[in-house]
Amino acid sequence: MKRILYILMLLPAIASAQTKAQRYIDSLMTTEPFRTARLGVLAVTASGQTVAEYGSIYKMVPASNTKLITTGLALTELGKDYRFKTSIGYSGEIVDGTLTGDVYIIGGGDPTLASRDSIAHGIESIFCLWKSMLTTAGIRRINGRIIGDGRWADGDDELSSWLYEDIGTYYGTGTSGLNFYRNKKDFRVSAGANPGDALSIEQGYPDTPWMSYDYRCSTGKAGTGDLLFLYTNDIMPYGEIRGTFASDRKPKTVECSNKFPEMTCAREFYKYLKSSGMPCSGYGDVTEAGLLRTDFSKKPVETAADAPRIIGQTTSPAVSRIAYIVNQRSDNMYAEALLRAISKKSTGSACYDSCAVAEYAALSRLGLDTSSGVDIVDGSGLSRRNCISPEFFCKFLRTMLYSPSCEAFVSTLTTPGKGSQVGRLRQEPAEIRDRVFYKSGSMGGVRCFSGYVVPTDGGKEDTIIFSVMLNNFSGQSWIAMSRIDRIIALIANEN
Repeated sequence: MKRILYILMLLPAIASAQTKAQRYIDSLMTTEPFRTARLGVLAVTASGQTVAEYGSIYKMVPASNTKLITTGLALTELGKDYRFKTSIGYSGEIVDGTLTGDVYIIGGGDPTLASRDSIAHGIESIFCLWKSMLTTAGIRRINGRIIGDGRWADGDDELSSWLYEDIGTYYGTGTSGLNFYRNKKDFRVSAGANPGDALSIEQGYPDTPWMSYDYRCSTGKAGTGDLLFLYTNDIMPYGEIRGTFASDRKPKTVECSNKFPEMTCAREFYKYLKSSGMPCSGYGDVTEAGLLRTDFSKKPVETAADAPRIIGQTTSPAVSRIAYIVNQRSDNMYAEALLRAISKKSTGSACYDSCAVAEYAALSRLGLDTSSGVDIVDGSGLSRRNCISPEFFCKFLRTMLYSPSCEAFVSTLTTPGKGSQVGRLRQEPAEIRDRVFYKSGSMGGVRCFSGYVVPTDGGKEDTIIFSVMLNNFSGQSWIAMSRIDRIIALIANEN
């Protein structure tokens, strides 16, 4: 009975709000881009009073608003203090300080490993810790290889429904069981003097000598910006950079995907050990089939160790800090790592089929009905197969408001006028902006904002929970954004 009352309390159809926000939304529907696009809005108080509603039951593409659900579930399912673990182990035997066998870097899904984020350990400090584990175990020389082992995460590193051009970018890298440097590869790019001229491209960090790159790209017309995309995959060590880089652009570092982070991590640690006086024979990684790969030109046949002897571990920052980065920076890679960790804990598998099972089960444990209003296929919102209604977002956000993870969750959200949202609601006084906590989401033809408006006084019951979602719009995005800003401002002014 309580669950039925809770659901009925959030249904906008039972109230006919005539607030300023509602009247403004209604007036927009005769103007572009709203007349020919799809708009969904719901704003309700936590106590159930409708502030504004339009088309809120319809599922829409949420883009990065999906991260609200991912981070909320990570905090409730994993706990705010959960940390990813990376283990160091070895196979073989140690005799007189020499290991005759391989050293394994065994990933546990840590997305921050060697990320150079302020919340993470530096690459040198991590390598130093790993080396100290080896010396403590009595290893001074390695008659074997350094092996990157990402078997913690089974299945593909990215979702098949992500756009092909996204998969090659820094924001579409996907996640492995052993991530390294955010699974990126840097390129230094300089434009030619005239449109059509060849670009100057130099490979940057990290070193990936097994990769072969072709540059099918050129200098573009002034004003066209950076339209470069790397097309690559993890099937073969090859990639092509296509597109244009405008003639008036300054040289920059273009960040692209590295589809072999396990091999990269092993190689970088191999180089570190050699330079610090601990020689070893080579490096490699473990394929999904459990085979050791050291040479991409040869089919691997050697079986990797099933259970290397573990001699130490390093850990990631706490999930609460990772979730903060996810929502502040809208970090796709970190979001996918959180989803896969939820699935690994719940089902024992981190593949995307299991992730879907785990996510729906977690939502059900929160008391949310997933039979309608929600279709989720990833953790970041990169896929257009994600479809969530404003009504479902509001139900989820209300649940988080009353959960033990409320404080940690709300602290991950941003406010208009700050950080990535510095240009939002700039016509409103700080007193209004500072009471809005939300997450944005955008991709081509999609703009979404969902979150809370905290009351100036009163309790949680007076908090306004809102979701504003616009899909399939065309034309100048600033027009749509200015209208959405006005909707959110009017909603905030009702509190």
